[in-house]
Amino acid sequence: MTISNPKKLAGIAGAALLIAALAGCGTAPEANPSSSAGAGAGDVVDGFKPCLISDAGGWNDKSFNESAKNGMDKAAAELNVKPIEFESTNDNDYEPNMTTAISEGCTLIVSVGFKLAAATVEAAKANPNLQFAIIDDYADTDGDQKTDAPNIKPLVFNTAEAAYLGGYAAAAWSAEAGVNKVGTFGGMQIPSVAVFMDGYALGVEKYNEDKGADVKLFGWDVAGQKGAFTGGFDANDTAKQTAQSVLDQGVDVILPVGGPIYKSAAAAIKDSGDDTLMLGVDSDLAVADTSVTDVTLVSIMKAIDVAVYDTTVAASTGEFDAAPYVGTLENEGVKLSSFHDFESKLPAGLPDELTALQKAIVSGDITVESKNSP
Repeated sequence: MTISNPKKLAGIAGAALLIAALAGCGTAPEANPSSSAGAGAGDVVDGFKPCLISDAGGWNDKSFNESAKNGMDKAAAELNVKPIEFESTNDNDYEPNMTTAISEGCTLIVSVGFKLAAATVEAAKANPNLQFAIIDDYADTDGDQKTDAPNIKPLVFNTAEAAYLGGYAAAAWSAEAGVNKVGTFGGMQIPSVAVFMDGYALGVEKYNEDKGADVKLFGWDVAGQKGAFTGGFDANDTAKQTAQSVLDQGVDVILPVGGPIYKSAAAAIKDSGDDTLMLGVDSDLAVADTSVTDVTLVSIMKAIDVAVYDTTVAASTGEFDAAPYVGTLENEGVKLSSFHDFESKLPAGLPDELTALQKAIVSGDITVESKNSP
């Protein structure tokens, strides 16, 4: 399922990142990938060498880089091949890492994040016999609404759908506590970040509509597409100050969107001494980083690991398909995590309400409209 009326996505250097027709989207990844999907050393084409390039967040970001690595590692282990994984420490590493990957004989190169779009496109055009995939981006650097090379597979996620459920849950939690204020902030204002914030805001609106409530959202305005951003994805003083500026509004639930910046949100929460909770993104944060389990209400997840796994397995058997993969609630490419320690503390009826909302989104009875969705 994809969102109706998709709109042009702003991307690197202002380029639009939307493919006009998604009818040929790649098949959904398996919810629980295993060797039964066809992975096996006997199926691997001669010379197959999978490679992965992180963005500056690195492999230990507890988010999309780490999830991508987990997917690549799982596939490589089942295929009995050795991947080459390049960890970027800053933006200047992308092009050299890509050049090295090609010189090392990589036949499938997966790039993690929109920041690698330019390097991926350049490499793909110069090496049409190699296969590429990129996470959270359509690799449309020239703005013509098409992926710039036929050997690049976009792996993108309609995260607004799962974030809608997260926003509803956050609003319910805050209303139950009598606070009626929730917040969010992001790293860079790009589609793959803003799509979380859109869905979150719309989920809060849905809660207010259904319950006759007045839970207010701070840090993001859907209509104006303006909000609180750190300008990057580093867990630094700027990120902590941005988190604090939202917490200062009196919110008791906050959604930090942008990999490691959740650490800054957690630090600001700790310093405040309040009972504020946060939501994780990409991975199940309460599991990925147990140091923040006690302040993580729930996570809005993307099955990046599964998408990378399936892409790697397909390429290994000569069945690489460059059609975009779009993760949705329907194909389990996006979803909410468990509430873990907070399961027993949720407002009465909330789990059933979330289940009903998810079914309505999957059936098309509810359409989550985000300007930033693929």
